[in-house]
Amino acid sequence: MRRTVFNEDHEAFRDTIRAFIEAEVVPVYDEWFAAGQAPRDFYYKLGELGIFGINVPEEFGGAGLDTHKFEAVLYEETSRAGVQFGGSGVHVLLALPYIKLLATDEQKKRYLTKFVTGEEMWALAMTEPGTGSDVAGMKTTAKLSEDGTHYVLNGAKTFITGGVHADRVIVCARTSAPREDDRRFGISLFAVDTKSEGYSVGRKLDKLGLRTSDTAELAFVDVKVPVEDLLGEENKGFYYLGQNLPSERWGIAFGAYAQAKAAVRFAQQYVTDRTVFGKTVSSFQNTKFELAACQAEVDAAEAVADRALEALDAGELTAAEAASAKLFCTEVAHRVIDRCLQLHGGYGYMNEYPIARLYADNRVNRIYGGTSEVMKSIIAKSMGL
Repeated sequence: MRRTVFNEDHEAFRDTIRAFIEAEVVPVYDEWFAAGQAPRDFYYKLGELGIFGINVPEEFGGAGLDTHKFEAVLYEETSRAGVQFGGSGVHVLLALPYIKLLATDEQKKRYLTKFVTGEEMWALAMTEPGTGSDVAGMKTTAKLSEDGTHYVLNGAKTFITGGVHADRVIVCARTSAPREDDRRFGISLFAVDTKSEGYSVGRKLDKLGLRTSDTAELAFVDVKVPVEDLLGEENKGFYYLGQNLPSERWGIAFGAYAQAKAAVRFAQQYVTDRTVFGKTVSSFQNTKFELAACQAEVDAAEAVADRALEALDAGELTAAEAASAKLFCTEVAHRVIDRCLQLHGGYGYMNEYPIARLYADNRVNRIYGGTSEVMKSIIAKSMGL
């Protein structure tokens, strides 16, 4: 089947990204892996390359496009090379939609110019210790000052990807108590300057995978947030968060498919080069059958991921469709990457081989952005069950 989701512009972008990865990322990636994060100056390079500005209006220094297809190319090319671009995915996929959707003209002028260049890196802080997927149960508060000039932010967040290097963080906090009939009411979003007094970054968390993206705990002690940094209307934060979930879940789905595709490539290269009992591992029937089965699953996941991408770009991707794509693609990636690691034998367990890192990186796909169990619940509800 001929793939139709990308055009010549996307393929030219792919060539640029592939060359950039080979020149700027691959030679130093082991250092990033050991350090547990990409260096801060790397994000300036991504800014210079134009990656942060693709979907930003031209008046703020961006390309003015409205598509996720260039992000899709990034997923494929980073996975193909067995690398990650640190926490930059959060900057573009998670933070930018909220700025575009909620920011006033004045806020966009302040935020987006620095966003495009990488001068200000953004993150999103929803999850709290003890709440997990129960966003409505958050305890972080933001109380309006008596003079009405600022909010006073208190609380803590955890699992915040990009949290170490972030210059601004979209923090979800309670500005009002939940209603008896609506516990989701009362949450607001704030674009918090990380240099604010009382704002602190706690531990950089030691993760199983995604080792080059900085994930941190954050704490807020009487942080003064100017009213000019409230995003959208007070108490509607939960509604805003729900609006962006389909694109976030598409990103996880497409990233998982790209990882599965890369795993087949890594395994095919390995079994073609590796000799056992005087024959290449690729010559055994079991190897052929395993890789053929993996390729069939990758083909199916590609079709699902591409269909979700087209629907997302058309503004038609529903919550249930996004959940279905995420569930299917992440479960496929789990199976495929595990089988491809098995074909590497003992070497597949060594971090010097990309398949080992891919195995660890992939595991979180069935957890963040909503667990597989949550995805099943959303799909079942859409079926009327």
